[in-house]
Amino acid sequence: MFTTSPARIMVLTCSTRPGSLGPAIADWFTVTVSPLAARLGVELRSLSLAELALPFLDEEEHPSSGIYRRPHTKRWSELVDAVDGFIVVTPEYNYGMPAPLKNALDYLGREWAWKPMGFISYGNTSAGTRSVQHTKEVATTLRLVPLGATVALRLQDAIVGGRVRRSPRHDAAAEGVLREAVRVSRALRPLREALWEGSVEGPVPGSHTRVMTPDDAGEVTVLQRCCWVDEAVDNDSLALAPLRESVDEVACWLDRWTTTGLWRGGRLIAMVRVRREGRIGRIGRLAVVPDMRGAGIGRWLLRRAEGDLGAGCDRIELSTGAGSARNIGLYRSEGFVIDAEEDEVVHLGKALPGDLPTTPALGVG
Repeated sequence: MFTTSPARIMVLTCSTRPGSLGPAIADWFTVTVSPLAARLGVELRSLSLAELALPFLDEEEHPSSGIYRRPHTKRWSELVDAVDGFIVVTPEYNYGMPAPLKNALDYLGREWAWKPMGFISYGNTSAGTRSVQHTKEVATTLRLVPLGATVALRLQDAIVGGRVRRSPRHDAAAEGVLREAVRVSRALRPLREALWEGSVEGPVPGSHTRVMTPDDAGEVTVLQRCCWVDEAVDNDSLALAPLRESVDEVACWLDRWTTTGLWRGGRLIAMVRVRREGRIGRIGRLAVVPDMRGAGIGRWLLRRAEGDLGAGCDRIELSTGAGSARNIGLYRSEGFVIDAEEDEVVHLGKALPGDLPTTPALGVG
C-alpha cells in the first residue's frame, strides 16, 4: 500500500516514579532513531505518563462506549487517536507492567485498535521482558498489535551514570523496532480507516467513505495528478489546477470544502467536494482512479454530493473542461444542463425541484 501521509509514532514513557530511568531511555531511543525516522517519513511524538497524570480510571461509562466526560480522558483520547502506533518504554515491576501503563490502557477502547505497539524494556535479571509479556496480553485484547522486534536493556550492562551506554547492538535494535512499527502501521491502516468516525460503506466491495481533512492532502494530491492527466489530454492543456497544486494548496482548500473520499484497501480511489454559497450548491473535483472507472463510482459520488448538499439548495452547479466528453455525458445523464462555455470550460447547472435524498443507493451503474 502506498501512502504519502507520515506515520505518527508515539514514544510513551510509562514509569511515573520520581527518579525513574524511563525518561533517559526514551531520550536515547528518540535521538538514536531520529535520522531513520526522517528517512522513513515518521513523526515521533514523545509523551510521559508522569506528565499526563491520569488518575485511576474514573469514567462512569465503559471505555468501549467512547463516551468520555472527564477532561483528562478526552485529552488522552485525542492524543492516542492522533497517532498510528506506539513505542512503549517500560520497566518491570514484580514480574509485570507498571500500574500507570495498565491504567492508561484501560481508559480507552476504539482509539487503540489496529495500531502496532513496540517495546523498549529495562530491568535487572530479565531486562524487563516479563513486563513486555504481561503488556502484550492486555494489548491484544484492545486490538493493539504487539511487534516482534524489541529492545531489552539489562541495567547493569546498558546503563552508565543514568544514561544508556551507546552500542551498535542497541542502536540497531532500536532502529529495528521503528522499522517494524512503520511497516505494520502502514499495513494495518485499512483496518483503522474503517473504524474512523463517520466512515460509511462505499459502492464497491471493501470500500468506505469518510469526510477528508487537511491531513489527507498528500493522498488527494496524488489522486488529482493521477486523474487529471486524461483531462489534460482531452483538453490539450496542462494549465489545470489539480495538476499544479502543491500539497499545501490542497490542504488549504480541503479546509474550505466538504470533501468525501472513497477508500479501498488503504488507498484513496475517488473523491468529490461540495460547498454551499447561499442557495447555490457547488460540486467539484469529482475524480476516480483510472483502474476503477466503469464501476459506477463517479455516478455514485455525484449523487452522494447532491444528497450532502440536500435541502436548502435551489440549484447545483459544476464545471468541467470543454473537451471532457465523458464528464459532460455523465453530468447530462444526471439532469445537469449546459449553462455556458467560456475559456474552454463548460458550466453546468441543475435546478432542484424538491428535497434530495440524503444518501444514494448502492451499486449504481
